[in-house]
Amino acid sequence: MNDDGLRLLLSRDGWALLESLPPYDEDHALGLSTALRDRGLDPALVSAAMTQSRLRARATTKFGEFARTMLFTQDGLEQATRLTVAARHAKRYADAGATHVADLGCGIGGDAMALAGMGLRVLAVEQDEATAACATLNLGALPSARVVHGDALAVDLTAEGVDAVYADPGRRDGTGRRIFDPEACSPPLGAVLALRTEIPALGVKVAPGIPHSALPADTHAQWVSAAGAVVEAGLWFGALAPEGPGRSALLVGPAGANTMTGTSAPDAPPVPAPQGPLEAYLFEPDGAVIRAGLVDQVCGEVGGHLIDSSIAYVTAPHLVTTPFATAFRVVDRLPFGLKRLRAYLRQRDVGRVTIKKRGTAVEPDVLRRQLDLRGSSETTLVLTRVAGSQTVLVVEPTA
Repeated sequence: MNDDGLRLLLSRDGWALLESLPPYDEDHALGLSTALRDRGLDPALVSAAMTQSRLRARATTKFGEFARTMLFTQDGLEQATRLTVAARHAKRYADAGATHVADLGCGIGGDAMALAGMGLRVLAVEQDEATAACATLNLGALPSARVVHGDALAVDLTAEGVDAVYADPGRRDGTGRRIFDPEACSPPLGAVLALRTEIPALGVKVAPGIPHSALPADTHAQWVSAAGAVVEAGLWFGALAPEGPGRSALLVGPAGANTMTGTSAPDAPPVPAPQGPLEAYLFEPDGAVIRAGLVDQVCGEVGGHLIDSSIAYVTAPHLVTTPFATAFRVVDRLPFGLKRLRAYLRQRDVGRVTIKKRGTAVEPDVLRRQLDLRGSSETTLVLTRVAGSQTVLVVEPTA
């Protein structure tokens, strides 16, 4: 959403229109938009309201019911921290004894909401004017939070009385495309890390793909997955890192959270995991565990080893329950080949397949069409390498 669209929504008529809209429904959005224009409403206002309604619907996966009364920009929503994860960030600051946190690059205000909700004072700084306006509205009910439109690195943290910093550098280029180079972010990662000489209690949200070799030696780097999807990595310093320097994986789900912590330095290569033959069970480590370089610890937990030295699938002779990997029973194994696989599945009356892949260029959707299955049963296929050979594993979930 651009500045003009946001200004229209923040008018009395714009806000009234937005609040009057029914829950967003993609199938009826065009008809509703047309009907509103036919009533004589400003087409630009209708477009802005419908766009915001769509963003609110998407935002429920991150903010739940709070999304219904919030304002978003497209990029701001994409980069915003999920509320369940932001709450854990806020607890880290509270546990560290922070009282006044500068949220630099606050976006639409998701983390600032969690920090202020924890009772902390928050100085939320955002350079983009439209995004800062969204943050101002989203934080309006939290008097301990103050939004400033400006350059995050221009803030005099000492004069503001800040005792801890959270930074989320912008990782989009203004056209919606992701930025993968940390030094090309806004502000650059190096400039943000330099703040720890002034404010040692520093936390920085970074892209999950950041290489271990790029991590500072004094950080605790934590990769986070929510509901099975890797959503971010965080670099924690000073009192915000009671674990000490290193790497860990945090898995957040409906049943709670689980953390696996490694023993290596943050910038060290992952500990090599053993390799061996395919056993009765296959374990798929959570993506945060893989990113944190802790697959060897999953091997230790389940008493297993890798099926291939370069593939993050673990196999073991016995079923062991762990929150850090999904377990499957291995039903069959066959060399990869389209005709062979099609014949195998048709003989077993398979009509629906879940396809997992790792270490292969095969595209699941393309393969599914090529198989052209019409049976009545379903199964799960894992396309991968076993000891260097392209292989199809037929598996079934254990839970």
